[in-house]
This record gives sequence, structure tokens and C-alpha cells, in this order.
Amino acid sequence: MVKAVVAGASGGIGQPLSLLLKLSPLIDELALYDVVNTPGVAADLSHISSNAKIAGYLPANDGAKAAFKDADIIVIPAGIPRKPGMSRDDLFNINAGIVKGLIEIAAEVAPKAFILVISNPVNSTVPIAAEVLKAKGVFNAQRLFGVTTLDIVRAETFVAEIAGKSKPQELTVPVIGGHSGETIVPLFSKITPAVTIPDDKYDALVNRVQFGGDEVVKAKDGLGSATLSMAYAGYRFAEKILRALNGEKGLVEPSFVYLSGVPGGDEIKKATGLDFFSVPIELGPNGAERAINVLGDITEKEKVLLKAAVEGLKGNIEKGVTFAHNPPQK
Repeated sequence: MVKAVVAGASGGIGQPLSLLLKLSPLIDELALYDVVNTPGVAADLSHISSNAKIAGYLPANDGAKAAFKDADIIVIPAGIPRKPGMSRDDLFNINAGIVKGLIEIAAEVAPKAFILVISNPVNSTVPIAAEVLKAKGVFNAQRLFGVTTLDIVRAETFVAEIAGKSKPQELTVPVIGGHSGETIVPLFSKITPAVTIPDDKYDALVNRVQFGGDEVVKAKDGLGSATLSMAYAGYRFAEKILRALNGEKGLVEPSFVYLSGVPGGDEIKKATGLDFFSVPIELGPNGAERAINVLGDITEKEKVLLKAAVEGLKGNIEKGVTFAHNPPQK
């Protein structure tokens, strides 16, 4: 029996993500948690003729604990979008607080769950999650993932457009670093099967992968962000974890992880000087079985991108760790 949880299931990412997970034959029980509307979302999805039994929970009567209890996999897209007049710091403090609270509950009632953090800023929320789990004595770095799959999905799509490939999903485009702006480093030199990116299109393509979210915000006229593509990316990563748990071999996907706790991670930590970093991760029954070092023989252009990413990530990670230990007083 596999129990999956979506925390933030009523939101713009949470609803389509819950739909996709309801369709997965690998899930037997799907628990939806949010501060509003989850019974309605669950009732709607329960009419779909797939095998996952579904239930919606609200904060009342310890709903989060009931939703999370004994979960095998918890996916967290919870958080609020930035509203007019709200500073980035305000937004950070709210979303960081939401993630911290959810991880505290997970640590208590589902200490062995695989935790997939989608809530932005991932570069900071994953370090927060790690610190909370450490404080509770249940941290296992192989089971905590920052979902950066949307960057990979975008890279596959945009490279396929330039290269004239009709099946983007057949490309493997490693994207490393973090999950915002210049911390996102696409390694076009390591695409398989190999694709040559014309020099005159390289910078624009890098920029599009790094700031693809802005395209969506602009197209939605400021009324939303990348929710549907993010839901797909979250589902794609969650499904790979579930397939790995089922014993399938050869599953690799980049993810933002705590390097020292993942086999192979120390080598990458030494090269970057960072505790957290997104690299291709070989998935297996234990979760992150191996971090794959793709930093060797990268191009000069990629080295420049990597340097900028490392600088940005230092501050992001520090911000998360500081918040976990000293959250602002309400």
C-alpha cells in the first residue's frame, strides 16, 4: 500500500498535481491537505475511475496530522503567490513559515516519508526542511528533495524547438544548481543524444530556461504563474520516486539535495563549497541512491554560469538555515 499526500492541494499547483497523482496506478491512497476547499477537491477527484482512494483534510481536528500520518511520499506545493504591495521578504517569511510548519508535522507522524518540496523559494525552503528534520532527529538526506524538474522540462522543450526534435521527452538535458534565475545552470554540452546549440542562440536559450517562469506570468497578464507545468513537473518527479520504490532501475532526475547525506555528494560539495545543490540523482528504494557529478569537463560558458549560480545559492541557503533557527516573531 502506497500513501501519497499533497500539502497545498487546493491551490493552482496543488489541484492539477492531485489530479495527476490520482491517475497514477502506483498510488493506493491519496490524502489532500490545505487550509480551504480540500473536501471539495477530494470529492471531485474521487469520481475518477482510478484505484487511489482519496480524502480531503482541513486544519480543524488535527487535519494535517491525519492527512500526513504514515505517508510514504509527501509533495509540498503549499504557499501563497505574491500579492500587490507585498515585498519579497514578506512573501518569503509567509511561505517559509508554511513549509516549516508542514515539515514539523511530517517529522512527527511520517518520519520516514519521502518529502518533495515544490514551495518556493526551493533554494531556501529545502534547507529549512532539512534543519527542522535534523532538530526532530529524523533527518535522512536521501529522502528530502527540492523539485527542480520544471527547469529540466523547460530545457527539454526549448532545446527540442531549436534542434527541430519532435519528441522533447527523448532528450536528456542536465540542469544543475538551484531553482531560481541565475542559480539555474543548463548544461547543453551534456545533452543526450547530443545536440549542437548555435552560438547565436546560446545566451537567449540559457536565459529562457532560467527565466521561463516570467514568460508565463506575462502571458497570464500578471494573474497567475506557472502552475500547470509545475504540477506536471512535480508529478513527473514523484512518479519516478514511486517507480524507484517499486524496484525499477536506471531512473535519474536532477534534484536539489543535501549533498553530504547522499552517496557521491561530498565530491560535489567540495567542488561547489555548498551544502545543497541540484545535480542528477540516481533514484532507488532508499530515495537518492547517488549524486552524479557532472561538473567535470563543462565548457567555459558553463563555468561562468556555474560561478554565478554558486554565489547566488550561498545566500539563498544561508537565508533558509537562519530562518529555521530564528523565524521572525509574529
